[in-house]
Amino acid sequence: MTNVALGGGAGPALDTAAWQAPAAGLLLTDLYELNMVEVYLERRMIAPAVFEFFVRALPPTRNFLIAAGLAQVIEFLETARFTEDELAWLRRSGRFGAAAIDAFATMRFTGDVDAMAEGSVFFPDEPILRVTAPLPQAQLIETRVINLLHFQTVIASKAARMVLAAPGKDLVDFGLRRAHGAEAGLLAARAAYLAGFAGTATTPAAALFGIPIFGTMAHSFIQAHDSEAAAFEAFARSRPGNIVLVLDTYDTERAAEQVVLLANKLASDGIRISGVRLDSGDLAAHARQVRRILDAGGLADVRILASGGIDEMALSRLTAAAAPIDGFGIGTSLTTAADAPTLDCAYKLQEYAGRPKRKLSEGKATWPGRKQVYRWRGPDGVMKRDLVTLESDRRDGEALLRPVMRDGRRVAVLPALTEARAHAASELGDLPGALRQLDVGHVYPVEISDDLSALAAKCDEQIAR
Repeated sequence: MTNVALGGGAGPALDTAAWQAPAAGLLLTDLYELNMVEVYLERRMIAPAVFEFFVRALPPTRNFLIAAGLAQVIEFLETARFTEDELAWLRRSGRFGAAAIDAFATMRFTGDVDAMAEGSVFFPDEPILRVTAPLPQAQLIETRVINLLHFQTVIASKAARMVLAAPGKDLVDFGLRRAHGAEAGLLAARAAYLAGFAGTATTPAAALFGIPIFGTMAHSFIQAHDSEAAAFEAFARSRPGNIVLVLDTYDTERAAEQVVLLANKLASDGIRISGVRLDSGDLAAHARQVRRILDAGGLADVRILASGGIDEMALSRLTAAAAPIDGFGIGTSLTTAADAPTLDCAYKLQEYAGRPKRKLSEGKATWPGRKQVYRWRGPDGVMKRDLVTLESDRRDGEALLRPVMRDGRRVAVLPALTEARAHAASELGDLPGALRQLDVGHVYPVEISDDLSALAAKCDEQIAR
């Protein structure tokens, strides 16, 4: 698929902190976090606390999830603070005492983070991130940590289904215009690329994350010209290195014939057409007709792209029908994760001041203590089973939670987005066959260790006293 990448192959060129600036302050939180933190500070409840982020249950249309968003969480923790404007507003609000606001002014994250690598497949009850920090700090970051992990995990998990549904096809994120805000559009592009998309139409994603960007033309470009043929030629001569023409403004097959005529006209000037795009109607039928016209006109190398209301189910149908489509632009269904836009996820206290903690709310009980997730694979690398156990309960499986930060500083360089993408591809390749299918209901075995069950029972006894 023809693409134009900003900044060549040099990677991110814009200051990622700059685009996040409006959301970087610690005031971006729920009021109850600030309320609790003031009480913790007043009562000197500043001992180490352990919080874990996990998902309670899979959405009805998912067999697995893909962890994403860790890089943004770490960037947030490294820079999070109350700005002077935020502190001034808090003083004017009259909601908090002077001592609390003075403490807010100097608050920085000084804790530890252990996490699954981005791109890892995970399942319910498995923590993908553990924070150990003084209680006020660990509490105050809750809202933004959930915000960042939840959204990208939702999108990456949706994108992964699309990648599995259309093997060998280039998938491109077209969803910025219907994303729920600018940050959502940018992070959706990142999460989709991590999960295996070829790139995005969202231009800043190239500059910020080094993601390949793709672009064709809109129907308005065709309508603005006196004729379709004139529009095609104007675009081709202006952008000779990136010619992808949209065919279905008026009559799809007639437009394909115009492309053949134009290609012959441009050939003498050394200009070639790279692709055409279909955006409406019966995509499989149109693609077959267009392929026939292009091939007959000597344009067998011109690729056919399709867009317009496509999701993983449509991808599966088109793939099964062997439609001659080389790539797809995916919009609203991706960036809104329309069939499963939310996860039943939580960031919960599991230990405070060295004592395990457990929530017993009906339907929302938690497993106490600091935990680790172990995974075992077969000789072929396929995932066989997972175990959730206490961090102190060492096993011979693959430990999925690994150190990321200590004392507020990174202990290792986070993998580049391309590395996280490669990890995701490997993880998808190692899924059991049943979990790779779009139909759901296949349960992957996740066990709770005897030690963890015993600790939970002990916590229940103490709570009952």
